[in-house]
Amino acid sequence: MSNLKFYPNLTPKEVIQAGAFGGCYFGSEIDEHVEYDYTGLFNSHFDGVDTSLYMGEKYSPKLNRFKVRSGMNYDYWKDMKWMHEDDPYGWFEWYCKYSIGRRHQDDDRQIRRWQDFCGQKGRWRTRIYKRIWETGDWSISPKIQQSLRHWAYKVNEEDYSLWCKMNNKVAPEEWCEYGGLPSPSFYQ
Repeated sequence: MSNLKFYPNLTPKEVIQAGAFGGCYFGSEIDEHVEYDYTGLFNSHFDGVDTSLYMGEKYSPKLNRFKVRSGMNYDYWKDMKWMHEDDPYGWFEWYCKYSIGRRHQDDDRQIRRWQDFCGQKGRWRTRIYKRIWETGDWSISPKIQQSLRHWAYKVNEEDYSLWCKMNNKVAPEEWCEYGGLPSPSFYQ
């Protein structure tokens, strides 16, 4: 069992319902022969969810939350050797299984990948909060926000405030209306 910090803020169902992977995460044809019965996994996570949101045969950006193409294709993932043979569809398959209790030899590697991508100091989480701070625009960088969704992370005000404090930035809503000094809440 991994001792690494892993705290995605979206469940697998929330990821799919919000719109991710162009609707084809589990519908894409893969090269590997899989002897895993996905029925239980789908029933556990996607009961009541339209299958076109995860079983499509073709990537459709309009099915994504931010209506943009985001992420690399399956062949790229394979070339990078990011998939474990027990999870031939990749990280999100691993996450689905992890979230229903499976513990696996690949847990530490997958959690580290998540941390590097969107953990508290992850490169894409850091980048999106920096852009929000610079612009004040929460809809900025839809491709980055879509990619974060693929990794079960939703940009949010609480984590933004934490990012601001960790980086000695004052969020605009924390400025006093007089004098431009940070409000008392900034120092708490």
